[in-house]
Amino acid sequence: MRSEGRAVVAAWLWLLVAVVAEAGVLGKPVTWDRYGLTMDGRRVCPVMGEIHYSRLPVNEWQQELRKMKDGGVTIVATYVFWNHVEEQEGIFRWDGQRSLRRFLELCKQEELPVVLRMGPFCHGEARNGGIPDWVFTKGCKTRSEDRVFLGFAENLYRQIFTQVQGLQWKDGGPVIAAQFDNEYRGRGSYLMALKKIALDAGFDLPFYTRTGWPELATPVPFGEMLPLYGDYADGFWDRTLGETDGNYYKAFNFKAFRSSTAIATEQIDYSQPSATSQESYPYFTCELGGGMATAYHRRPYVYPEDAYSMALVKLGSGSNLLGYYMYHGGTNPEGLTTLNENQRTVATNYNDMPVKTYDFQAPLGEFGQTYPQYYMLRPLHLFMQSWGDVLATMDSSFPVSQDLQKGDDSGLRWAVRSEGERGFIFINNYERLQLLSAKRDVSLSACGVTLPKLTVPSGAMAIFPVNIEGIRYATAQLVAKRDGKLYLMQVDGISTSIVMQNGKTLRNVKPRGKERPIYNNVYLLTRQEAEQLFLETPPAPAATDLKVTCTKTKPAGALRQISIGVQKVAEEPQDADFEQAAVYRLTFSKVPSNELLSINYRGDVARLYAITRSADGSESGRRLVADNFYYGRPFLYGLWRLPEGATELELRILPLQENMPVYLPREADKTPGEQVNEIVIR
Repeated sequence: MRSEGRAVVAAWLWLLVAVVAEAGVLGKPVTWDRYGLTMDGRRVCPVMGEIHYSRLPVNEWQQELRKMKDGGVTIVATYVFWNHVEEQEGIFRWDGQRSLRRFLELCKQEELPVVLRMGPFCHGEARNGGIPDWVFTKGCKTRSEDRVFLGFAENLYRQIFTQVQGLQWKDGGPVIAAQFDNEYRGRGSYLMALKKIALDAGFDLPFYTRTGWPELATPVPFGEMLPLYGDYADGFWDRTLGETDGNYYKAFNFKAFRSSTAIATEQIDYSQPSATSQESYPYFTCELGGGMATAYHRRPYVYPEDAYSMALVKLGSGSNLLGYYMYHGGTNPEGLTTLNENQRTVATNYNDMPVKTYDFQAPLGEFGQTYPQYYMLRPLHLFMQSWGDVLATMDSSFPVSQDLQKGDDSGLRWAVRSEGERGFIFINNYERLQLLSAKRDVSLSACGVTLPKLTVPSGAMAIFPVNIEGIRYATAQLVAKRDGKLYLMQVDGISTSIVMQNGKTLRNVKPRGKERPIYNNVYLLTRQEAEQLFLETPPAPAATDLKVTCTKTKPAGALRQISIGVQKVAEEPQDADFEQAAVYRLTFSKVPSNELLSINYRGDVARLYAITRSADGSESGRRLVADNFYYGRPFLYGLWRLPEGATELELRILPLQENMPVYLPREADKTPGEQVNEIVIR
């Protein structure tokens, strides 16, 4: 083709991309500075939610992405687990639920930008952290500049690019950024080598990221990768078995220091990086605990308030991107081996994790079920969407101590973000599993405005506006601004007062809902109303006539000897141990369709097997479809995922034992033995 012809084609292609990009946010100019992201000329404070596409059936992707959007997520993050796509050397699988391209196409349809966390090491509680077993037979040093290992990484990145090509941000696609490796503590030159491989393969994205922990042995050049941070309310990875062990309490206190002293403690000797290098980058998180997984030896039970408090504290401390890990749970796919992290594998063997489940107690669980924090977090996310451009350039200040001990109840924890005469006051009177008392006669001030003294109840969390949207101050939380209407949320236990900049004063205001303003265009909602704001009312779930019969067919046999693994914590049971499990047969009155099975039981570990039978009634096949480390919540399974031809389920439960070297939360019934208490279909 002549050069003039190529130029005309290129011009038309660029015009086509521009037209497609004009339809929504995808493809619009993106830049970053020390404050955060600017998209299409407007500063934004995004909400990023992690979902692992290869841990969900492909036919569920679109509906789950829509649920994430409804929850307020504006960016999707996902790992590309190497051993999910190249479990056998040289054989890449991009089919079915491993089809990254199909997932990205759906993200484009839903106008959700995507951050690809490309490994080669991911962790994510995957076998070997996502690195295939065969790599460890090649005599190379993994996660290093070893030429053999980088050759394998290059093959991986080039394969990933075949899935991404045409779907990058510059093409009007969803892929806005990529992360290299994960939780890496070595030389920055390794991360730069990965970036060069990616660029040579064809990646050309607005920005690139790395986890900001642990501190690198040598840095990467400034601006090459944005460091992203995180925090968790508890950690399955801790070696101890006590309640609230570790430094997780620090996540509930406002502080200028960005890094967590609690993340990845099983694999790093943590030291705090200097603040000076942090401050030149925007303060973003990629791993704020939306929930927590359960390891065999440690099984935390997290609460919706944990996630909400941490998010509010991070925002008040200066973060301009809240990234949740996980936002949506999942299930490990079928493989040649089990694909869960466990102590008996060659690498990343710090914890024994369930074979199948990766529910993570996330806002959206393994089967798309909503946990309470899904709704609790929505008002915060709507706030970020409406006032992200205002919040982004506000600096944080800390009027009270940032150095508190666990359970410190000496005063109210609060911080201010402000710029000029405008600001927000953030308060947090909550800490996981610590009872903080009500704080009386509290005096709060910001931007030259002092609020009347008030009592802050135990557990209260809120954001109060100062000189925002015509409001001089309010003891209610701004939620959203839409169609000329201003929505605020009453904070439970705090009387609502609103003083307008025009002098109008409203005292002891009661919520009137979204149909009746309390003043002009100002609406006051209850927390429950704010959590549902702008959500379409879902149709009432159809009553199911599906019945389940549960029959115990075999009592538990001899108790297993719980061994201590190479990481000095209790080992999970092996397949053979389940021969001594109590066995229950679950049969259904008809073929299940869209029902969720909920098993309320007591035991150590439970497994569900799908059973198929031949025409004569004999068992013709069985497959492990779900498992659960007991921690006080029901064992769930989405019956719509039953393998084709499966007619029943077999439930096997290993009993709890006395004095197990396992942390069980206060919600769990620790009585030795096993029992099925109730089975519910919903």
